[in-house]
Parts: sequence; C-alpha cells; structure tokens
Amino acid sequence: MTIKRIGVGKRMSEAVVYGGVARLSGFVADKTVGKSVKEQTQDILEQIDATLKAAGTDKTKLLKANIWLTDIGSFAQMNEAWDAWVSPGNTPARATVESKLAGPGLDVEIMVEAAV
Repeated sequence: MTIKRIGVGKRMSEAVVYGGVARLSGFVADKTVGKSVKEQTQDILEQIDATLKAAGTDKTKLLKANIWLTDIGSFAQMNEAWDAWVSPGNTPARATVESKLAGPGLDVEIMVEAAV
C-alpha cells in the first residue's frame, strides 16, 4: 500500500494517509492564538477541514477525535464550536482531556482520524 504524506515538515507531517485512513497531526490555533477557546476551536476546525480535503476525505467520515484543553473549564466553549461544525449523525469516537500545551496562548489542540 502507498503512504501519502500531506504538509511534510522537518519534524512531522500534517497528515498521513495509509490503509484507507487519514491520520491528522494535532492542530492548534493559527490565526487566533491568545483568543477565546471557541475562536481557537473554530480556527482549528477550519484547518482540519482543509487538511481532510487534501487527504481526499471530509468531516462526514471522521472516525476518532482527541481534544486537549489547557483548562477543562473551557469545555463548553470548545463544544459550542465543535457542535456547530461536526456532521450530525457522523460524530466520531472522541476524548477530551486537560493538558499543558506547546506554548502560551494555545488553549486547544485537536487531532482527528477519518476514513478516506
């Protein structure tokens, strides 16, 4: 089977497609660093949409999502953005935990897998 890598960088790829599954790396805010958790989540989900498209799939085929929040108290804000984005009837298996993230102003990280 062929391995397809998307957004290949020195340290990691944005996504790797293999065996009919697109595995995305963890995405953090790009344009909304330091803003609200809802805004950061919306920013991340836009990045995920673009990466899924490049992988030949979309959010209707999500299998799994892992979400990290620097403050679990912001769970409702994240869910507000998530619920507006996720495809009804196609929700993935999901886990959300509190964790320190890579840098200041980054309060959400999301990693997904989707069928291709």
